[in-house]
Amino acid sequence: MFDAKSLLDQFLGGGNSPHGGPGRPSQQTPGGGGFDLSQLGNQLGGLGGLGGGALAGGLATILLTSKKGRKLGGKALQLGGMAVVGALAYRAYQNYQAGRPPAVSANGTPSLPAPEGTPFNPATETDQQLLGQSLLRAMIAAAKADGHVDAEEQANIFAQLDRLALDSEAKAFVIDELRAPLDVDSVARAARTPEEGAEIYTASLLAIDVDNPAERGYLALLAARLHLDDALVQHLHKTVEGASEPA
Repeated sequence: MFDAKSLLDQFLGGGNSPHGGPGRPSQQTPGGGGFDLSQLGNQLGGLGGLGGGALAGGLATILLTSKKGRKLGGKALQLGGMAVVGALAYRAYQNYQAGRPPAVSANGTPSLPAPEGTPFNPATETDQQLLGQSLLRAMIAAAKADGHVDAEEQANIFAQLDRLALDSEAKAFVIDELRAPLDVDSVARAARTPEEGAEIYTASLLAIDVDNPAERGYLALLAARLHLDDALVQHLHKTVEGASEPA
């Protein structure tokens, strides 16, 4: 089984593949140079749209070449891919449940991951990997929501994937998800709890900058399938928008 957490870091970080959980140092990557996410954030933080944002410097740059996506700053990269999704969803969920208006930290992205052992930050490796796969599927599906990932674009993506240090299982996962018909029900069924539903919706928001009717329609349908309250959806949108900008 491929490392879904590591692949998610490539979607939401630099082009390399840190191996380590949220908030933990990465380990040496087989066949490549090891580094931790805090170093990545320091290295890329000043590069702006070229490399300083979550979707501007990672694998998503290849997968979402015709998409705008959302750009997160260096502090988000220090958290790691799964942790930043969890932190944003957790912050929105907290404020929603408390009846507070949407809010983010002074620097945009929450500086701490969600508490360990919660649905936003599973304690076991198995649950983390399952959640990582769900978030990856959600991002790829959202990228396809406007119908613009055509056969020619897929061929270019597959060629670019061959140049990355991904194992065969990770590549196969991405290729299979890109080729699969858009299925919002499949994306929504992966949510085992309301909190995971909020994370899946957050990951979808990070993959696109919602600027056309097809994307808005897809997100509305996804929210309905996830049984997300309208007020929670507003919190998720505002929290992601407050922590990011169009890439």
